[in-house]
Amino acid sequence: MTTCKSAPETSASTRGRNMLDYEFSAWERGYERVAGVDEVGRGCLFGDVVAAAVILPRDLVIEGINDSKKLSQKKREELYDTILAHAVAWSVARVDAATIDRINIRQASRLAMKQAVEGLEPAPDFLLVDAEQVDVPTAQLAVIHGDALSQSIAAASIVAKVTRDRLCENEWDMLYPAYGIAIHKGYATKLHREKLREYGPSPMHRTSFLGKLFAEQQVLF
Repeated sequence: MTTCKSAPETSASTRGRNMLDYEFSAWERGYERVAGVDEVGRGCLFGDVVAAAVILPRDLVIEGINDSKKLSQKKREELYDTILAHAVAWSVARVDAATIDRINIRQASRLAMKQAVEGLEPAPDFLLVDAEQVDVPTAQLAVIHGDALSQSIAAASIVAKVTRDRLCENEWDMLYPAYGIAIHKGYATKLHREKLREYGPSPMHRTSFLGKLFAEQQVLF
């Protein structure tokens, strides 16, 4: 079970352990609605890139929160429910494979982040973004490895990851059952590469990501 509590009025070191250093810095400068922003699926061969933006209440501490990649699926699901139950606002946005191929994955990730931020109601007055800049006029800070350092960014990471995993398991795998999407979530695993070589790409594969894979295949055969 995931628990929440209010952050005590203690030292900066304690706040750091609670992953709230960046949030406290923004709050102390007068920003009230601090949103964490992150994306998942950037390195996948298949499917949408998914971004989330989350505003959590001031001083709230969610126990066990971390970078979504460092958590088990069960823990991510628990935290996802906790985050949505307590969030002041949250939003998710997706950019599809065709757009990724057209504008490149970095620009597609930034577009998804922008759309997620624009979907927040109430709107944020400050953004904490995982190693990126969002193309909105809102004041913001890019935090390297932010999903492991900021509770707000970690929350966005978890919401985006759970959303995308559910799409892989419940929607995309049914559309294209030959590829094992529910298992590897679109990443370039051995199984996924083998299925691509056997069946070729689906309409949801990112063709701009597949050139090296099929070049290797041509060398082999």
